[in-house]
Amino acid sequence: MVQRIKRRRFIAATGVAGLAGIAGCIGDDVDDDGNGNGNGNGNGDDDTDDTDDNGNGNGNGNGDEEDIGDADPDEGGEVLSWHAGGTGGTYYPLSGEMKSIVEEHTPHGLQVQSTGASVENVGSLGREEAEFALIQNDIAYFAYNGTGIEDFEDEPIENLRGVATLYPETIHIITQADSGIESVEDLEGATINTGDLGSGTQVNALQILESAGIDDFDEQNTDFASATDQIRDGDIDAAVIVGGWPVGSVEELASSEDIALVSVDGDVRDQVQEDAEWMAEDTIPGGTYDGVDDDVETVSVQAMIATHDGVDEEIVEEVTTAIFDNTDDFSIKADFISADTAQDGMPIDLHPGAEAYFG
Repeated sequence: MVQRIKRRRFIAATGVAGLAGIAGCIGDDVDDDGNGNGNGNGNGDDDTDDTDDNGNGNGNGNGDEEDIGDADPDEGGEVLSWHAGGTGGTYYPLSGEMKSIVEEHTPHGLQVQSTGASVENVGSLGREEAEFALIQNDIAYFAYNGTGIEDFEDEPIENLRGVATLYPETIHIITQADSGIESVEDLEGATINTGDLGSGTQVNALQILESAGIDDFDEQNTDFASATDQIRDGDIDAAVIVGGWPVGSVEELASSEDIALVSVDGDVRDQVQEDAEWMAEDTIPGGTYDGVDDDVETVSVQAMIATHDGVDEEIVEEVTTAIFDNTDDFSIKADFISADTAQDGMPIDLHPGAEAYFG
């Protein structure tokens, strides 16, 4: 899908797409099979969206990949639905590690599902189709407050609750090494994959482009794996991917192709942070990806665990305790996940079960 986007129209553009990911969470307009009306964002982000990490969700929260939970009913255990992101990003494998930890240290099982990530996951929580989900903190703020994206306007998802923030979700702008694109300003007139329609990644990408004053570009929308394929094949000039580095699909691309990462720095970064206060300064260390030897300055949002107010307080406390009492068991983003920082950047009210743990 290609569409011409003009500056100052990104909120309207993402608003229509955002509804595709959350149809039914702010009303009863759901198809007979339970799929939200506009499930055109079926291939998912962390994210980005994420993600805010894109993969292969089918648009109704039930992805192509699913880890079935293993609960102990004799101990009061329940199988809890945990919506992650796409298999090509960070949310899905990280959720797999959380599943192992929770199932080892509680009687509960986690049923981890690949989805379109942040925006889609907010919808699943709003409809109480999942007990937990990974989302971006900016999308959580938009949804909870009924703002930011056009179709959240005046339609807050009031049952959304926070559990913990986890790690920075870093904005990657990827090009071929010989593309000649050296700054965000060089994206004027380019063909850019901004992530799945309605994803947190698309919201972040369009925000950065607007803040940089990019007036005109061709937008394409796919999951991360497809976006990196497009870079490999020369079908697009740049792709925006949001996820905790290293992102698997970017690692795979860099192992076979010469790529470059475009910095978001200087005046552009200052303007991005002025326009989007949830964005933080971040750096992709040199050597994270093959052939990218120097540090790359950029911005990030935060990944977080969210739930809804209908989940039992004791269950949320047990799951939270298992995760944050056993952070040494993580191999993914282990340097960032900590009880000491788990409320940094928390944009919404905590669930009482999480509040009981963090005090």
